[in-house]
Amino acid sequence: MNAAESRVLDNVDLKAITRLAGELVAIPSHGGRESQAQRFMAERLRGLGFQVDVWDLDFGALRGHPEFSMSIPREEGLGVVGTMGAGKKSLILCGHIDTVDPGDPSNWATDPLKATVKGDRLYGRGVCDMKGGLAAALVAAKAVMDAGVTLKGRLLYESVIGEEDGGCGALATCLRGHRADAGVIMEPTETKVAPEVAGAMSFKASIPGRSAHACVRDEGVSAIEKFVTVFNGLRELEADRNSRVSNSLYKRYKTPYALSIGTVHGGQWPGTVPEKVSFEGRIGVAVGETQQHARDELERKMREIADGDPWLRDHRPTIEWSGYSFAPSKVPLDHSIVKTLDGSYRDATGREPVHEGMTYASDARLLINVGGTPTIVFGPGDVRAAHSANESVSLGELEVTARTLALTILRFLGHEG
Repeated sequence: MNAAESRVLDNVDLKAITRLAGELVAIPSHGGRESQAQRFMAERLRGLGFQVDVWDLDFGALRGHPEFSMSIPREEGLGVVGTMGAGKKSLILCGHIDTVDPGDPSNWATDPLKATVKGDRLYGRGVCDMKGGLAAALVAAKAVMDAGVTLKGRLLYESVIGEEDGGCGALATCLRGHRADAGVIMEPTETKVAPEVAGAMSFKASIPGRSAHACVRDEGVSAIEKFVTVFNGLRELEADRNSRVSNSLYKRYKTPYALSIGTVHGGQWPGTVPEKVSFEGRIGVAVGETQQHARDELERKMREIADGDPWLRDHRPTIEWSGYSFAPSKVPLDHSIVKTLDGSYRDATGREPVHEGMTYASDARLLINVGGTPTIVFGPGDVRAAHSANESVSLGELEVTARTLALTILRFLGHEG
């Protein structure tokens, strides 16, 4: 490393990362209410000397875009992008400010809206997914500023809303014209470098039965029993789809493209044979697969299940594609952003980087497909800790993320001083 890079790494402050992450955790940003957190981010960026673009999202206009997806109603939404430096070459650091609901506080060992350090981990809603990553990236940018170097290119720091339910914020940011030569999204990858990210789509389905008094249940048709038939068939589809995976980036996963049922509603009275079951689920979309192909496979399987059942053959289940829709994304391993981040990780940690595909969906596909920005995913935390009670992230991974991103900023954009 050269002297400027050493100075930048010396300025990466773990306490500053945990402090900023704590401030973000203390601002609830779930259920479509993200504006307070976005205003906080805008003020913090201005305080660091970024040129800040803040605008109101026009959901009416966004709905007309083929990549629009938003399943949580919102009365308002703000876009926030800070820009530092000048020059032709550009780099985006992007993260979502929204989180899932904290859930029942009694299931937490700490206050979910108060970031708490216990041992070598930070706890609180969003510290993993992904306010910790947002904080690490901003501290990385500040370390570059504090080192007294002048970037030869432009750094764009994007705080977006609505990722959890489809990515309306990232879509709006791309359509606003914010794009770059490359991008990094700080989703939890356990500080592995993820050039590929799976897609996912949600759906709703309904299965008819025939009601009857429970004492003569054989004279009715239980929609719950028919749901079991459908569920087992969908598990067959999941196994078949994943048996075709030969991608080495997903080798540690038995089911990288999961088909999961998330909600089930059925029946109206304990003494009545249930006449209807409704359920919701998500199907993973493989890297290189179109969303339409995944839809077609699921719909074809539903027809096959119905054709094989005497009742369902004449009383067809229905399926509706609603909620979120994420396309998969991919950046070649030999792309300059992958190579730059690899080298930065190696020098920041003394360890070899690990390449791995992520099984969850992300905003990367929007930056790539709409914004024309080749984008990889790299950040602190394990997705297994996300969306759960006692969500946490490793302090060490927060620091590694900031150090790696600081070097990536310098090396990708170039610098003087």
